[in-house]
Amino acid sequence: MTTHAQVEPTRYREDARGANRADIPVALTALLADMFATYLKTKNFHWHVSGPHFRDYHLLLDGQATQILATTDTIAERVRKLGAQTIKSIGHISRLQHIGDNDADEVAPHDMLRELLQDNQRLAEQMMKLHTLCDEQGDVASASLIEVWIDEAQGRAWFLLEAVRPG
Repeated sequence: MTTHAQVEPTRYREDARGANRADIPVALTALLADMFATYLKTKNFHWHVSGPHFRDYHLLLDGQATQILATTDTIAERVRKLGAQTIKSIGHISRLQHIGDNDADEVAPHDMLRELLQDNQRLAEQMMKLHTLCDEQGDVASASLIEVWIDEAQGRAWFLLEAVRPG
């Protein structure tokens, strides 16, 4: 007779300090939702930017959107490596995202950049909190990935800040 030990799902396992190990994949999934929201907003502004700096802003936003989208697969795969489920639909994203949408018909280019600056700063702050959680729970692999994402978010914010700085 073969017996199968039941493996407790990751979301219920606790470490020695009582912290739920599911906190990391849950937080990563929330970050993933915010990354998709930021990606779509960045593409929205890329498509709709106008004015005398059109070409520069259009290219800047396209490059930033590409960088954001490239991060999403790594985030989702990290969640899966931790044994959890992640984003399944646009509706799922909308329920989890903290980054606001912008559906306005007209947004001034300066306002677009300032909004994306704030969004990227918020992402960096969210990532720093997640990094602390990973450190506390000994998840070195997630922490290492997050360090790169923090640098990228801060880099995007820096470019946006310089673009909106008064001349």
